[in-house]
Amino acid sequence: MDLDSVYRAEYGRCVATLTRLLGDIGLAEEAVQDAFAVAAVKWAEAPPANPGAWIVTTARHRAIDRLRRESTREARHAQALLLHQPDEPEEAGPVRDDQLRLIFTCCHPAVSPLARTALTLRLLGGLEVAEIARAYLVPEATVAQRIVRAKKKIRDAGIPYRVPGAAELPERLGSVLTVLYLVFNEGYTSTSGELLRTDLCLEAVRLTRALAGLMPDEPEVIGLLALLLLTEARRPARVGPAGELVVLAEQDRSRWNHELIAEGHDLVRRCLRRNQPGPYQIQAAINAVHTDGPATDWTQVLALYDQLLQHTPTPIVALNRAVAVAEVHGPALALAMIDELDLPGYHLLPATRADLLARLGRTPEAIAAYDAAISLATNETERTFLKTRRARAAGVGMS
Repeated sequence: MDLDSVYRAEYGRCVATLTRLLGDIGLAEEAVQDAFAVAAVKWAEAPPANPGAWIVTTARHRAIDRLRRESTREARHAQALLLHQPDEPEEAGPVRDDQLRLIFTCCHPAVSPLARTALTLRLLGGLEVAEIARAYLVPEATVAQRIVRAKKKIRDAGIPYRVPGAAELPERLGSVLTVLYLVFNEGYTSTSGELLRTDLCLEAVRLTRALAGLMPDEPEVIGLLALLLLTEARRPARVGPAGELVVLAEQDRSRWNHELIAEGHDLVRRCLRRNQPGPYQIQAAINAVHTDGPATDWTQVLALYDQLLQHTPTPIVALNRAVAVAEVHGPALALAMIDELDLPGYHLLPATRADLLARLGRTPEAIAAYDAAISLATNETERTFLKTRRARAAGVGMS
């Protein structure tokens, strides 16, 4: 039995179950982590038929043992609750999918948006602190502090860890969309290890489909589903036969999933008819252009990035827009644009700069920019790709 897969699938649900019993997310996490430590030893001999139930039961016993060592009235009360809590089915509410329900539950509006998203990604998205930090372009310590503060806020404010009702879903939707988007992104370009984590991509798509079924009249939900489908459609061509990264312009389009592309295009047209544009819908439209026909119409892409920059005026959107500017108006103008951006630690900024410099024939500067990008990249497949481009720019063989 693959314990890592069980951990990713069951960890958040088990923590949620124990948190409802204890009212303390920190103690619940410790108990569940203890249970997985026990599982690493015991399951090698005889894996259980129901891993999730085994973890919850073992974690409950661990929590009871921990509470028995305490002497306060509150601890004894919590112990009594644990001992006498019946194993009843969890309340479902309007959200029928277990994992999606837990994500909505974690995205409580009393916690700051960044903190609730980081906590949810950690508990339910299967992402490590380093991966969340990369998604937000902040230091790992910052993310760790946000998660700790979110847990403290939940505990100190007595925020109920319960399934939200239908009326509460809209105010949590933005954070839920962010969680699903970032989980997919980590799967499509992982922080470390293999370039692709297919399990994360497929789970993000599955959950977004469930969300679209739950809230079909929310344009940004449909936009995110279209975006993920159109991106997922290209995944089979993203890695070459030797495991190398293959960029969009060099991908074999016959390897794309054309059923997903057709579905994604239908969803984009559905968004266009509603005429309520938002960031996910515009990104989906950009990807629709990339997957329409034998080559990308960069003039359309640039026009869409102009719209996206109005909705989301961030340096990353500006960087992506500059790539489109380079295709439409040439690398010199694009280079002037990205030289004004501030994205410390983001390897794609010097990588893009290196590509533009190489196209302009400024080889020494391009090599220096590639070196900067290589030093910042954390995924080995991306590092190898950048080293290959550096060697190509220098006119030498790969070293």
